[in-house]
Amino acid sequence: MSVPAPQSAPERSYASGPSTTPLLGDTIGENLDKAVAAHPDRDALVDVGSGRRWTYREFGADVEALALGLHGLGVRKGERVGIWAPNCPEWTLTQYATAKLGAVLVNINPAYRVHELEFVLRQAGIRTLVAAPRHKSSDYAAMIRQVHPECPGLTDVVLIGEEEWDELLAHGRGQAGERAREVLGGIARTLSADDPVNIQYTSGTTGFPKGATLSHHNILNNGFFVGELCRYTEADRICLPVPFYHCFGMVMGNLAATSHGACMVIPAPAFDPAATLRAVQRERCTSLYGVPTMFIAELAEPDFDSFDLSSLRTGIMAGSPCPVEVMKQVIERMGMAEVSICYGMTETSPVSTQTRADDSLDRRVTTVGRVGPHLEVKIVDPATGRCLPRGEPGELCTRGYSVMLGYWEQPEATAEAIDAARWMHTGDLAVMDADGYVTVTGRIKDMVIRGGENIYPREIEEFLHTHPDVLDAQVVGVPDERYGEELMAWIRMRESAAPLTADGVREFCTGRLAHYKIPRYVHVVDAFPMTVTGKIRKVEMREKSVELLGLTPPGAREGTDGPPEGGRPH
Repeated sequence: MSVPAPQSAPERSYASGPSTTPLLGDTIGENLDKAVAAHPDRDALVDVGSGRRWTYREFGADVEALALGLHGLGVRKGERVGIWAPNCPEWTLTQYATAKLGAVLVNINPAYRVHELEFVLRQAGIRTLVAAPRHKSSDYAAMIRQVHPECPGLTDVVLIGEEEWDELLAHGRGQAGERAREVLGGIARTLSADDPVNIQYTSGTTGFPKGATLSHHNILNNGFFVGELCRYTEADRICLPVPFYHCFGMVMGNLAATSHGACMVIPAPAFDPAATLRAVQRERCTSLYGVPTMFIAELAEPDFDSFDLSSLRTGIMAGSPCPVEVMKQVIERMGMAEVSICYGMTETSPVSTQTRADDSLDRRVTTVGRVGPHLEVKIVDPATGRCLPRGEPGELCTRGYSVMLGYWEQPEATAEAIDAARWMHTGDLAVMDADGYVTVTGRIKDMVIRGGENIYPREIEEFLHTHPDVLDAQVVGVPDERYGEELMAWIRMRESAAPLTADGVREFCTGRLAHYKIPRYVHVVDAFPMTVTGKIRKVEMREKSVELLGLTPPGAREGTDGPPEGGRPH
């Protein structure tokens, strides 16, 4: 009698990223020094708007001058230095100067309003703040003056382009040469690649932002290996319309560039599709970054075909899923044959998975690629933590050099996100196929992604509760063709209060919440849908919102009427 062969167990949804290229053991300052020594006369940084440009030799000298100037202000290892500005050369100089000192750079979103600024200044214990005097309609200087009395730890404010900025650089340049080598060399000997170097705030599910604390090792290696998969060399020129306050700009952009001796190109302080295309043409950029909405806007420019984009080879699209037609146009009309899709989160420095240059179009639009070098990913049952067979959906987790040190002074929140085995739980639902490609299918958490910005509804709900006529508020994400998702607030009014409209909510939020956190739609109700145990059913709220607004649910047939411009559905 023959015995049937035992069936092999299905392959688990686990993958690691083998690499023959070792991890970098440098601090960011040491790595920049190597780039300066190897490529002194190559372009390091170009600011297209102002016409300013730096070779690596010049960039290294200005980084050292700014570091010495900040040291003269009293900035020391471990102290937090805030940066509140749009994309500009001074942002990048501050990024590397603080790293040279071992200080911790705290990124502040340019869209923040007064109460958000105050929270970050106090929670991070920021001692020195470098800021633009203003940006667009925001008077940063006035807002800083307003919150300064409530932030006793803030001792120095340096406004970019003002007298104090010039004095800072002049002080540092006055110490160039032997004195600079003595001071900065002494500091360098005290630093470790495992030291914290950056805090980036993510909206918190508790209603308050959390500061993801990242080390030199975290972000330098992530930038380096993202650049490796984009095949960067010192000949590359990377156009960066994505914000520096986010990992997309400062890690995948700046650090990917300097770790390869490539050039950083700033097309404008904030995203401008025409300015971006002009920058690519003028500077002969080989790589272009953006979230899908940025590429859509560039392709829609009336005179798009007049720009010479023949220098483009690659680039990165991240932040939200890319429609297949957009990807086709990026490859065919922009010439970005090697464009890469990246997936990650601030807490993982940020990239965990990435498509490769030789991946098919289908892989680039239906997946977020494979695990990056020296990293691990797995998909687990959210209830049990058990690693699932390939093809089964579950929670995506990642582990490796990229996982943050933790949330700044929030050990409980850190323990909720990173388990005892150092796996970062992303809260995203995903599936891994037989070849290790990952497809993100949804989110366990209620996070909304609007135009690449991660928004946690709880923060907005807490804020809406401060309205005197609002009894309760719930916020959900609804589909949007332009931004991927938009915000809709369900509101219960106090007795005898007049119902709020979208315009009323917008008026209440404007100047107090970042613009991308302001709900576009408002629905006033007497009660929220609840479970038998008294929990609010947000899934049902989202479904009802899509129906009320006449939207096309994700995956539904095309041809449904689009949403109204705004206001309260009836």
